[in-house]
Amino acid sequence: MKVIHLDLDNTLIYSCRHDIGEQRINVELYQGREISYMTAVSHRLLRQIKQECLIVPTTTRTKEQYDRIDLRAGAFEYALICNGGLLLVNGKSDPAWYAASRELTADCAGELQRAIQLLEMEPLRKFEIRFIEELFVFTKCSQPERVVLSLKKELDHTLTDVFCNGEKVYVVPKRLNKGTAVRRFRDYVRADIVLAAGDSEFDLSMVEEADIGLVPAGFCKKYRTGGGLKEMKGESVFSDEMLLWMKNLIYSN
Repeated sequence: MKVIHLDLDNTLIYSCRHDIGEQRINVELYQGREISYMTAVSHRLLRQIKQECLIVPTTTRTKEQYDRIDLRAGAFEYALICNGGLLLVNGKSDPAWYAASRELTADCAGELQRAIQLLEMEPLRKFEIRFIEELFVFTKCSQPERVVLSLKKELDHTLTDVFCNGEKVYVVPKRLNKGTAVRRFRDYVRADIVLAAGDSEFDLSMVEEADIGLVPAGFCKKYRTGGGLKEMKGESVFSDEMLLWMKNLIYSN
């Protein structure tokens, strides 16, 4: 069985801030507004690949955020959300997977509470603090890089990772990463070959854990990876390049 883990935001789908050309398909509505799109090329390729492989959307999004997306490619049997902490099976959370995730991150409970306390006092915070599924902490801040540096100084770096993505700030247990989720899911479905594609620091562990990891141009230098990843050329939209490369690989075997 071939399994493909696909990050969503900026890997498969893009906000209206990104120039992905005129031929685009809306895939997410929020409060009546179109907020995320796929290219028409990526949509066609995704549907083709889905006929040959098990595609697993793998995202840091919450269930509420994930459920807003309609990739218009039919139902996906599995999805990994909340940075891999929750496994959706036909749209419903697998309780055994979630229980294992909670057990996996139990040693980080104190540090997550400490992060919440620090963020409650953070003058640069501009959004409520969310404790997502009691697995990781999320908020939004002005000068997010500055907030991340401050949190890293205060928190135990052996237990937590602190990231920012735009104005979004995350404090995540080290064991709650997409790479761990890929490894767990490989055992769950007894996958023979695992491919993965992602664009950000959240995806680094995932693409490195996969047998073949696909990333956008410049990724390896930006995140100082040890090599072994398949970096796209950057000649077109990442989703188009990545899915075409996957299709050619799949149909050549």
